[in-house]
Amino acid sequence: MKETYLNLMEKTLSAYTNEHILHYFERVKENGLTEHGFPRLTANIGILIAHGKRVDLLPLFTEMMEFCCKTMPTVDAANDFSVREIICCLLEVESSGVVEKETTQRWRTYLKEINPLTTYTIIAKSPTDTVKNWALFSGVSEFFRQTAGLCSSSDFIDLQIEQQLQWLDENGMYQDHPNSEIHHPVLYDLVSRGLFTLLLHQGYRGKFYDRISEALKKAALCTLSMQSPNGEIAYGGRSNQFLFNEPWMIAIFEFEANRYAMLGDMQTASRFKQASARALAVTERWLNAKPIRHVKNRFPTESGYGCEEYAYFDKYMITVASNLYAAYLVCNQDIPCENGADLLPCAWQSSPHFHKLFLKSGGYGLEFDFNADACYDANGLGRVHRTGAPSAICLSCPCPVRPAYRLDIKKPFSFALCSADRSGEDWLLGAEKGTQYQVLESGTNHNFAFATIACRLSNGKRITERYTVSEKGVTITLSGTDNLFYTLPAFAFDGEKESEITIAANTLTVTYQGYACQYMVSGSILDTGKTAANRNGHYRAFMATAKENLTVSIEIFQVEVGEN
Repeated sequence: MKETYLNLMEKTLSAYTNEHILHYFERVKENGLTEHGFPRLTANIGILIAHGKRVDLLPLFTEMMEFCCKTMPTVDAANDFSVREIICCLLEVESSGVVEKETTQRWRTYLKEINPLTTYTIIAKSPTDTVKNWALFSGVSEFFRQTAGLCSSSDFIDLQIEQQLQWLDENGMYQDHPNSEIHHPVLYDLVSRGLFTLLLHQGYRGKFYDRISEALKKAALCTLSMQSPNGEIAYGGRSNQFLFNEPWMIAIFEFEANRYAMLGDMQTASRFKQASARALAVTERWLNAKPIRHVKNRFPTESGYGCEEYAYFDKYMITVASNLYAAYLVCNQDIPCENGADLLPCAWQSSPHFHKLFLKSGGYGLEFDFNADACYDANGLGRVHRTGAPSAICLSCPCPVRPAYRLDIKKPFSFALCSADRSGEDWLLGAEKGTQYQVLESGTNHNFAFATIACRLSNGKRITERYTVSEKGVTITLSGTDNLFYTLPAFAFDGEKESEITIAANTLTVTYQGYACQYMVSGSILDTGKTAANRNGHYRAFMATAKENLTVSIEIFQVEVGEN
């Protein structure tokens, strides 16, 4: 697998033509170093060259690395992120001997000039500071600099670590905001735990080692439950649905596989290895698409569709390679995989800080959010995945009403799989803020997972929702009141291709990329005439309805070539 990681790093770099890299460098030389995208690109080029790949870029890389090492200590350019990656590049280049020692020694001289108090943008100044994970990036970067023999900053490193440990919840997951009532992005939990992982892998054995190790161990088992059958990280919050997401999770899983192997628990080690392989497979599928895009849709890159303002291509495309390199560093490729781990029934609920519920069985995976950030997500059932099927064919993440990322529809609205009600000529959806959810029970049997959820819409209407997940699909039963409604998302457009949507009697079918998502309802199906949107594309909003005891069945299956 280590070679696979390097090969995919090279494929990631192929998204940047030589001309693109040259123009990028010219802009940086003209405008100065202002952020970490350029050093990240430089570092990954150097790492690939050190491994015998893209040696055609050696002269340009040498110039880029010289510029980065000389400039970074003197400017505020998000060095918190960059220093670790530049150090990794330096060590790889030195080990391979592809650059003359006189040159690498000069780079070392530059990097020794880093002053952690001034070079890093955000640092903790006391253990009770409220700064967030930039301080962890700074501490880890400084530790990598220390292990490279370029500084002795143990007190600074331990201060950053101590201050950051206060943000871990009871499951060891990282809360990205000092106010626990604020929504905590799933990716930022993974990124922060990934940084702790690299810290331990690189050799940190300071006074906080045991606390970090135990938190990582506990949270990694939770992440197994959160991972979708398609290998993807959970949805939720900013910077989600980008190709670099899964590689951070891979690094965590590789570390844990090695941990359990060393403990002699090969069954758990191989479970983590298989989870890593699933995440790697989804990353590889997107990297094999032409042209390569950095977000999980097929809209033109220049449109910025699905991207926050900071999430531009030059920064976030190469981040895939950076995170794959983190996985490469911690990978032990002698550990075998345990096939079929995604078929084990699972019901897991996060701490209230993350307000999530996950159900998995028979290759299907469901994710609920009961207090979603309306700028990124919506309440209710926001994901239904099936192993091997296109992630977006049912729903991969909810649709936000106030999108903090770019969409191209005029009237976004909160949309997920959820109960609903009529509100005059319009609809009142359980996806909207103001809906209250309570998990009454959840659990597993030998071949299915289940949950019963109480939903109270903002108009006071109460519905009981029962979910059952097995290899046969998903069954949703609604009861508790008359005139029941439940939303049915029909994936319509990925930015390049339209799906095929058909309605026959009480069945709605979406056919896309060789798969069909079929909804069968006990009542009737209404077309609301509305289109919702998320990072993956556009969804037509349909509604299942019945007088009482509404049942909705969801099945996702392959179709014959040519059927879509």
